[in-house]
Amino acid sequence: MKRFTLPRDLYHGEGALEALKTLDGKKAIICVGGGAMKRNGFLQKAEDYLKEAGMEVRIFEGIEPDPSVETVMRGAQVMTEFEPDWIVAMGGGSPIDAAKAMWIKYEHPEITFEQMCVVFGIPKLRNKARFCAIPSTSGTATEVTAFSVITDYTKGIKYPLADFEITPDVAIVDPSLAETMPAKLVAHTGMDAMTHAVEAYVSTANCNYTDPLALHSIKMIKENLVKSYNGDMSCRADMHDAQCLAGQAFSNALLGIVHSMAHKTGAIFEDYGAHIIHGAANAMYLPKVIKFNSKDETAKVRYGHIADFIGLGGNNDDEKVDLLIAFLRKMNDELNIPQSINHYGANGLPAETGFVPEEVFLDRLPSIAANAISDACTGSNPRIPTQEEMEKLLKCCYYDLDVDF
Repeated sequence: MKRFTLPRDLYHGEGALEALKTLDGKKAIICVGGGAMKRNGFLQKAEDYLKEAGMEVRIFEGIEPDPSVETVMRGAQVMTEFEPDWIVAMGGGSPIDAAKAMWIKYEHPEITFEQMCVVFGIPKLRNKARFCAIPSTSGTATEVTAFSVITDYTKGIKYPLADFEITPDVAIVDPSLAETMPAKLVAHTGMDAMTHAVEAYVSTANCNYTDPLALHSIKMIKENLVKSYNGDMSCRADMHDAQCLAGQAFSNALLGIVHSMAHKTGAIFEDYGAHIIHGAANAMYLPKVIKFNSKDETAKVRYGHIADFIGLGGNNDDEKVDLLIAFLRKMNDELNIPQSINHYGANGLPAETGFVPEEVFLDRLPSIAANAISDACTGSNPRIPTQEEMEKLLKCCYYDLDVDF
Protein backbone atom coordinates (compact mmCIF):
# COMPACT_ATOMS: atom_id res chain seq x y z
CA MET A 1 0.00 0.00 0.00
CA LYS A 2 1.21 3.49 -0.89
CA ARG A 3 0.12 6.88 0.38
CA PHE A 4 -0.47 10.20 -1.41
CA THR A 5 -0.79 13.18 0.90
CA LEU A 6 -1.16 16.89 0.10
CA PRO A 7 -2.44 19.96 2.00
CA ARG A 8 -6.19 19.99 2.63
CA ASP A 9 -6.48 23.29 0.73
CA LEU A 10 -4.16 24.79 -1.86
CA TYR A 11 -4.95 28.35 -2.89
CA HIS A 12 -3.10 29.53 -5.99
CA GLY A 13 -2.97 32.39 -8.45
CA GLU A 14 -2.80 36.17 -8.18
CA GLY A 15 -4.34 37.42 -4.94
CA ALA A 16 -4.30 34.01 -3.24
CA LEU A 17 -2.75 35.54 -0.11
CA GLU A 18 -6.19 36.88 0.72
CA ALA A 19 -7.22 33.31 1.61
CA LEU A 20 -5.74 34.01 5.06
CA LYS A 21 -9.01 35.78 5.82
CA THR A 22 -10.80 32.43 5.68
CA LEU A 23 -8.77 30.73 8.43
CA ASP A 24 -10.73 29.98 11.59
CA GLY A 25 -8.87 30.42 14.88
CA LYS A 26 -8.04 32.64 17.84
CA LYS A 27 -4.27 33.15 17.64
CA ALA A 28 -1.80 33.01 14.78
CA ILE A 29 1.97 33.28 14.78
CA ILE A 30 3.66 34.34 11.54
CA CYS A 31 7.17 32.95 11.03
CA VAL A 32 9.36 34.85 8.56
CA GLY A 33 12.99 35.14 7.58
CA GLY A 34 14.87 38.32 6.69
CA GLY A 35 13.26 41.60 5.77
CA ALA A 36 12.01 40.85 2.24
CA MET A 37 8.46 39.99 3.26
CA LYS A 38 8.29 43.15 5.38
CA ARG A 39 9.96 45.44 2.81
CA ASN A 40 7.60 44.34 0.07
CA GLY A 41 4.49 44.68 2.20
CA PHE A 42 3.50 41.02 2.26
CA LEU A 43 4.02 40.58 6.00
CA GLN A 44 1.70 43.50 6.76
CA LYS A 45 -0.90 42.14 4.35
CA ALA A 46 -0.75 38.72 5.99
CA GLU A 47 -1.07 40.21 9.46
CA ASP A 48 -4.03 42.35 8.37
CA TYR A 49 -5.82 39.41 6.74
CA LEU A 50 -5.38 37.27 9.86
CA LYS A 51 -6.69 40.07 12.08
CA GLU A 52 -9.64 40.42 9.70
CA ALA A 53 -10.25 36.72 10.37
CA GLY A 54 -10.55 37.64 14.06
CA MET A 55 -7.18 36.40 15.28
CA GLU A 56 -4.59 37.82 17.63
CA VAL A 57 -1.27 37.84 15.74
CA ARG A 58 2.37 37.59 16.80
CA ILE A 59 5.39 37.82 14.48
CA PHE A 60 8.50 35.63 14.81
CA GLU A 61 11.18 37.20 12.61
CA GLY A 62 14.81 36.60 11.70
CA ILE A 63 14.83 32.94 10.65
CA GLU A 64 18.16 32.54 8.89
CA PRO A 65 18.86 30.81 5.57
CA ASP A 66 19.50 27.12 6.27
CA PRO A 67 17.86 27.40 9.71
CA SER A 68 19.63 26.05 12.76
CA VAL A 69 18.53 23.74 15.54
CA GLU A 70 18.93 26.70 17.93
CA THR A 71 16.47 28.84 15.93
CA VAL A 72 13.96 26.00 15.95
CA MET A 73 14.14 25.66 19.72
CA ARG A 74 13.85 29.42 20.21
CA GLY A 75 10.78 29.63 17.98
CA ALA A 76 9.13 26.69 19.72
CA GLN A 77 9.58 28.45 23.04
CA VAL A 78 7.83 31.57 21.69
CA MET A 79 4.97 29.37 20.47
CA THR A 80 4.72 27.70 23.87
CA GLU A 81 4.34 31.12 25.49
CA PHE A 82 1.88 32.53 22.90
CA GLU A 83 -0.15 29.33 22.33
CA PRO A 84 -1.22 29.86 18.70
CA ASP A 85 -3.77 27.62 17.01
CA TRP A 86 -2.43 28.62 13.56
CA ILE A 87 1.22 28.66 12.54
CA VAL A 88 1.64 30.71 9.36
CA ALA A 89 5.06 30.43 7.75
CA MET A 90 5.91 32.70 4.84
CA GLY A 91 9.00 33.35 2.76
CA GLY A 92 11.55 31.00 1.23
CA GLY A 93 12.02 27.38 2.15
CA SER A 94 14.02 28.24 5.26
CA PRO A 95 11.32 29.94 7.39
CA ILE A 96 8.75 27.35 6.34
CA ASP A 97 11.10 24.45 7.15
CA ALA A 98 12.02 26.03 10.48
CA ALA A 99 8.38 26.63 11.39
CA LYS A 100 7.56 22.96 10.65
CA ALA A 101 10.24 21.87 13.13
CA MET A 102 9.06 24.47 15.67
CA TRP A 103 5.54 23.06 15.28
CA ILE A 104 6.75 19.59 16.27
CA LYS A 105 8.53 20.91 19.37
CA TYR A 106 5.58 23.14 20.30
CA GLU A 107 3.16 20.22 20.19
CA HIS A 108 5.59 17.80 21.85
CA PRO A 109 7.93 19.73 24.18
CA GLU A 110 9.64 16.53 25.32
CA ILE A 111 10.87 15.57 21.84
CA THR A 112 14.58 15.96 21.03
CA PHE A 113 16.00 17.05 17.70
CA GLU A 114 17.45 13.57 17.26
CA GLN A 115 13.97 12.09 17.66
CA MET A 116 12.59 14.54 15.10
CA CYS A 117 15.10 13.16 12.58
CA VAL A 118 13.68 9.62 12.73
CA VAL A 119 12.12 9.15 9.30
CA PHE A 120 8.32 8.95 9.56
CA GLY A 121 8.66 8.81 13.33
CA ILE A 122 7.10 12.14 14.32
CA PRO A 123 4.17 11.86 16.76
CA LYS A 124 0.71 13.11 15.87
CA LEU A 125 0.39 16.87 15.42
CA ARG A 126 -2.62 19.23 15.25
CA ASN A 127 -3.40 18.83 18.94
CA LYS A 128 -2.55 22.51 19.45
CA ALA A 129 -2.21 24.12 16.02
CA ARG A 130 -2.65 23.81 12.29
CA PHE A 131 -0.13 24.96 9.71
CA CYS A 132 -0.34 27.32 6.73
CA ALA A 133 2.63 27.77 4.37
CA ILE A 134 3.13 30.64 1.92
CA PRO A 135 6.21 30.39 -0.34
CA SER A 136 7.99 33.44 -1.77
CA THR A 137 10.54 31.42 -3.76
CA SER A 138 9.98 28.94 -6.56
CA GLY A 139 11.93 25.84 -5.62
CA THR A 140 11.67 24.05 -2.30
CA ALA A 141 7.88 23.46 -2.48
CA THR A 142 7.97 22.89 1.27
CA GLU A 143 4.47 24.36 1.33
CA VAL A 144 3.13 21.02 0.05
CA THR A 145 5.68 18.51 1.31
CA ALA A 146 6.22 16.14 4.20
CA PHE A 147 9.79 17.39 4.60
CA SER A 148 11.87 19.99 6.40
CA VAL A 149 15.64 20.52 6.37
CA ILE A 150 17.38 21.82 9.51
CA THR A 151 21.12 22.44 9.91
CA ASP A 152 23.23 21.35 12.86
CA TYR A 153 26.11 23.80 12.53
CA THR A 154 28.16 22.09 15.24
CA LYS A 155 28.38 19.05 12.95
CA GLY A 156 28.19 20.93 9.65
CA ILE A 157 25.33 18.67 8.52
CA LYS A 158 21.83 19.33 7.18
CA TYR A 159 19.23 16.92 8.49
CA PRO A 160 16.00 16.21 6.58
CA LEU A 161 12.92 15.71 8.74
CA ALA A 162 10.40 13.48 6.99
CA ASP A 163 6.87 12.65 8.02
CA PHE A 164 3.41 13.23 6.53
CA GLU A 165 2.47 14.83 9.87
CA ILE A 166 4.37 17.99 8.82
CA THR A 167 2.60 18.32 5.48
CA PRO A 168 0.90 21.73 5.85
CA ASP A 169 -2.87 21.96 6.21
CA VAL A 170 -3.09 24.96 3.90
CA ALA A 171 -0.75 26.13 1.13
CA ILE A 172 -1.03 29.56 -0.48
CA VAL A 173 0.87 29.79 -3.78
CA ASP A 174 0.57 33.45 -4.79
CA PRO A 175 2.91 34.40 -7.70
CA SER A 176 3.15 38.04 -6.58
CA LEU A 177 5.42 36.96 -3.70
CA ALA A 178 7.90 35.45 -6.16
CA GLU A 179 8.19 38.58 -8.32
CA THR A 180 10.74 40.12 -5.96
CA MET A 181 13.26 37.25 -6.13
CA PRO A 182 16.77 38.28 -7.26
CA ALA A 183 18.02 36.47 -10.38
CA LYS A 184 20.47 34.25 -8.46
CA LEU A 185 17.66 32.98 -6.24
CA VAL A 186 15.50 32.32 -9.31
CA ALA A 187 18.30 30.17 -10.73
CA HIS A 188 19.08 28.18 -7.61
CA THR A 189 15.49 27.56 -6.52
CA GLY A 190 14.52 26.68 -10.08
CA MET A 191 17.17 23.99 -10.35
CA ASP A 192 16.13 22.70 -6.94
CA ALA A 193 12.64 22.25 -8.39
CA MET A 194 14.03 20.54 -11.49
CA THR A 195 15.97 18.13 -9.26
CA HIS A 196 12.85 17.40 -7.21
CA ALA A 197 10.90 16.47 -10.31
CA VAL A 198 13.62 14.35 -11.93
CA GLU A 199 14.44 12.49 -8.71
CA ALA A 200 10.75 11.88 -8.00
CA TYR A 201 10.22 10.40 -11.47
CA VAL A 202 13.04 7.85 -11.14
CA SER A 203 12.59 7.19 -7.41
CA THR A 204 11.83 3.63 -6.41
CA ALA A 205 8.67 5.02 -4.74
CA ASN A 206 7.24 6.61 -7.90
CA CYS A 207 3.66 5.73 -8.81
CA ASN A 208 0.82 6.61 -11.17
CA TYR A 209 -0.17 9.53 -8.94
CA THR A 210 3.27 11.16 -8.86
CA ASP A 211 4.50 10.55 -12.43
CA PRO A 212 2.21 13.08 -14.18
CA LEU A 213 3.11 15.77 -11.65
CA ALA A 214 6.83 15.13 -12.10
CA LEU A 215 6.77 15.06 -15.90
CA HIS A 216 4.59 18.15 -16.30
CA SER A 217 6.69 20.15 -13.84
CA ILE A 218 9.89 19.20 -15.74
CA LYS A 219 8.28 20.44 -18.96
CA MET A 220 7.15 23.68 -17.32
CA ILE A 221 10.60 24.29 -15.84
CA LYS A 222 12.26 23.67 -19.22
CA GLU A 223 9.95 26.21 -20.82
CA ASN A 224 10.00 28.88 -18.12
CA LEU A 225 13.07 28.85 -15.85
CA VAL A 226 15.63 30.61 -18.05
CA LYS A 227 13.05 33.19 -19.14
CA SER A 228 12.09 33.76 -15.51
CA TYR A 229 15.78 34.20 -14.67
CA ASN A 230 15.98 36.83 -17.40
CA GLY A 231 13.06 38.79 -15.93
CA ASP A 232 9.91 37.48 -17.63
CA MET A 233 7.26 37.77 -14.88
CA SER A 234 4.70 35.64 -16.70
CA CYS A 235 7.26 32.81 -16.76
CA ARG A 236 8.05 33.50 -13.11
CA ALA A 237 4.38 32.95 -12.25
CA ASP A 238 4.45 29.67 -14.16
CA MET A 239 7.61 28.65 -12.30
CA HIS A 240 5.81 29.23 -9.00
CA ASP A 241 3.23 26.66 -10.08
CA ALA A 242 5.84 24.31 -11.60
CA GLN A 243 7.86 24.07 -8.39
CA CYS A 244 4.69 23.33 -6.42
CA LEU A 245 3.81 20.48 -8.80
CA ALA A 246 7.35 19.11 -8.39
CA GLY A 247 6.89 19.30 -4.63
CA GLN A 248 3.64 17.36 -4.78
CA ALA A 249 5.49 14.68 -6.75
CA PHE A 250 8.54 14.31 -4.53
CA SER A 251 6.69 14.60 -1.24
CA ASN A 252 4.94 11.37 -2.18
CA ALA A 253 7.54 9.67 -4.42
CA LEU A 254 10.55 10.75 -2.32
CA LEU A 255 13.98 11.79 -3.63
CA GLY A 256 17.43 10.33 -4.27
CA ILE A 257 21.15 10.80 -3.78
CA VAL A 258 21.40 14.20 -5.44
CA HIS A 259 19.69 15.49 -2.32
CA SER A 260 21.65 13.18 -0.04
CA MET A 261 24.89 14.66 -1.38
CA ALA A 262 23.57 18.23 -1.28
CA HIS A 263 22.46 17.83 2.34
CA LYS A 264 25.88 16.56 3.41
CA THR A 265 28.04 19.04 1.47
CA GLY A 266 25.97 22.17 2.10
CA ALA A 267 27.43 23.25 5.43
CA ILE A 268 30.52 21.04 5.74
CA PHE A 269 32.87 23.65 4.23
CA GLU A 270 31.41 26.57 6.20
CA ASP A 271 34.80 27.14 7.86
CA TYR A 272 36.22 27.97 4.42
CA GLY A 273 33.49 30.49 3.66
CA ALA A 274 31.87 28.02 1.32
CA HIS A 275 28.32 27.25 2.29
CA ILE A 276 27.23 25.48 -0.88
CA ILE A 277 23.76 26.80 -1.67
CA HIS A 278 21.31 23.91 -1.83
CA GLY A 279 19.91 24.62 -5.29
CA ALA A 280 23.37 25.14 -6.75
CA ALA A 281 24.55 21.86 -5.22
CA ASN A 282 21.60 20.05 -6.79
CA ALA A 283 22.31 21.66 -10.16
CA MET A 284 25.97 20.57 -10.07
CA TYR A 285 25.30 17.03 -8.87
CA LEU A 286 22.19 16.12 -10.90
CA PRO A 287 23.93 15.41 -14.24
CA LYS A 288 26.51 13.19 -12.49
CA VAL A 289 23.87 11.24 -10.58
CA ILE A 290 21.78 10.71 -13.72
CA LYS A 291 24.78 9.05 -15.38
CA PHE A 292 25.43 6.95 -12.24
CA ASN A 293 21.78 5.89 -11.91
CA SER A 294 21.46 5.09 -15.61
CA LYS A 295 23.46 1.90 -15.00
CA ASP A 296 20.19 0.70 -13.50
CA GLU A 297 18.07 -0.40 -16.46
CA THR A 298 14.75 0.76 -15.02
CA ALA A 299 16.13 4.19 -14.20
CA LYS A 300 17.67 4.51 -17.66
CA VAL A 301 14.31 3.84 -19.29
CA ARG A 302 12.63 6.45 -17.10
CA TYR A 303 15.29 9.07 -17.89
CA GLY A 304 14.52 8.24 -21.52
CA HIS A 305 10.84 8.96 -20.85
CA ILE A 306 11.81 12.39 -19.50
CA ALA A 307 13.91 13.14 -22.58
CA ASP A 308 11.02 12.11 -24.84
CA PHE A 309 8.45 14.14 -22.90
CA ILE A 310 10.45 17.37 -23.23
CA GLY A 311 11.47 16.70 -26.82
CA LEU A 312 15.22 16.20 -26.57
CA GLY A 313 15.47 13.49 -29.25
CA GLY A 314 17.74 10.43 -29.20
CA ASN A 315 17.49 7.06 -30.93
CA ASN A 316 17.84 4.89 -27.80
CA ASP A 317 17.86 5.27 -24.05
CA ASP A 318 21.63 5.70 -23.81
CA GLU A 319 21.49 8.63 -26.24
CA LYS A 320 18.48 10.06 -24.42
CA VAL A 321 20.33 9.95 -21.08
CA ASP A 322 23.28 11.81 -22.59
CA LEU A 323 20.97 14.40 -24.19
CA LEU A 324 19.21 14.94 -20.85
CA ILE A 325 22.57 15.47 -19.14
CA ALA A 326 23.70 17.89 -21.86
CA PHE A 327 20.41 19.81 -21.56
CA LEU A 328 20.79 20.19 -17.79
CA ARG A 329 24.43 21.31 -18.08
CA LYS A 330 23.42 23.89 -20.70
CA MET A 331 20.73 25.16 -18.36
CA ASN A 332 23.34 25.52 -15.59
CA ASP A 333 25.46 27.63 -17.96
CA GLU A 334 22.47 29.79 -18.89
CA LEU A 335 21.69 30.31 -15.20
CA ASN A 336 25.34 31.10 -14.30
CA ILE A 337 25.65 28.08 -12.01
CA PRO A 338 29.03 26.27 -11.74
CA GLN A 339 29.34 22.72 -13.08
CA SER A 340 31.54 21.48 -10.22
CA ILE A 341 32.59 22.13 -6.64
CA ASN A 342 36.14 23.17 -7.55
CA HIS A 343 34.66 26.07 -9.55
CA TYR A 344 32.07 27.05 -6.93
CA GLY A 345 32.87 30.65 -6.00
CA ALA A 346 31.44 33.64 -4.14
CA ASN A 347 27.63 33.85 -4.06
CA GLY A 348 27.41 30.47 -5.76
CA LEU A 349 28.79 31.84 -9.02
CA PRO A 350 31.38 30.14 -11.26
CA ALA A 351 35.00 30.92 -10.39
CA GLU A 352 38.35 29.82 -11.78
CA THR A 353 39.37 28.76 -8.27
CA GLY A 354 36.52 27.79 -5.96
CA PHE A 355 36.15 28.16 -2.21
CA VAL A 356 36.81 24.53 -1.34
CA PRO A 357 40.52 23.60 -1.45
CA GLU A 358 41.27 20.22 -2.99
CA GLU A 359 43.13 18.91 0.07
CA VAL A 360 40.23 19.88 2.37
CA PHE A 361 37.71 18.18 0.11
CA LEU A 362 39.76 14.98 -0.07
CA ASP A 363 40.34 14.95 3.69
CA ARG A 364 36.61 15.20 4.43
CA LEU A 365 35.49 13.00 1.54
CA PRO A 366 35.12 9.69 3.46
CA SER A 367 32.90 11.18 6.15
CA ILE A 368 30.83 13.17 3.61
CA ALA A 369 30.28 9.98 1.59
CA ALA A 370 29.30 7.97 4.67
CA ASN A 371 26.87 10.66 5.83
CA ALA A 372 25.35 10.92 2.34
CA ILE A 373 24.75 7.17 2.19
CA SER A 374 22.96 7.30 5.55
CA ASP A 375 20.83 10.31 4.49
CA ALA A 376 17.06 9.76 4.46
CA CYS A 377 16.89 10.39 0.70
CA THR A 378 19.26 7.57 -0.26
CA GLY A 379 16.84 4.72 0.33
CA SER A 380 14.58 5.64 -2.60
CA ASN A 381 17.40 6.21 -5.10
CA PRO A 382 17.26 3.66 -7.95
CA ARG A 383 20.89 2.63 -7.39
CA ILE A 384 22.32 2.46 -3.87
CA PRO A 385 26.03 3.39 -3.90
CA THR A 386 28.71 1.70 -1.84
CA GLN A 387 31.11 3.84 0.20
CA GLU A 388 33.67 3.54 -2.61
CA GLU A 389 31.13 4.48 -5.30
CA MET A 390 29.86 7.46 -3.32
CA GLU A 391 33.40 8.75 -2.87
CA LYS A 392 34.06 8.34 -6.60
CA LEU A 393 30.79 10.10 -7.43
CA LEU A 394 31.63 13.02 -5.14
CA LYS A 395 35.05 13.28 -6.78
CA CYS A 396 33.33 13.53 -10.16
CA CYS A 397 31.24 16.37 -8.72
CA TYR A 398 34.36 18.10 -7.40
CA TYR A 399 36.53 17.80 -10.50
CA ASP A 400 33.71 17.67 -13.14
CA LEU A 401 34.73 14.21 -14.31
CA ASP A 402 32.67 11.82 -16.39
CA VAL A 403 30.89 9.09 -14.44
CA ASP A 404 31.85 5.74 -15.95
CA PHE A 405 31.06 3.31 -13.12
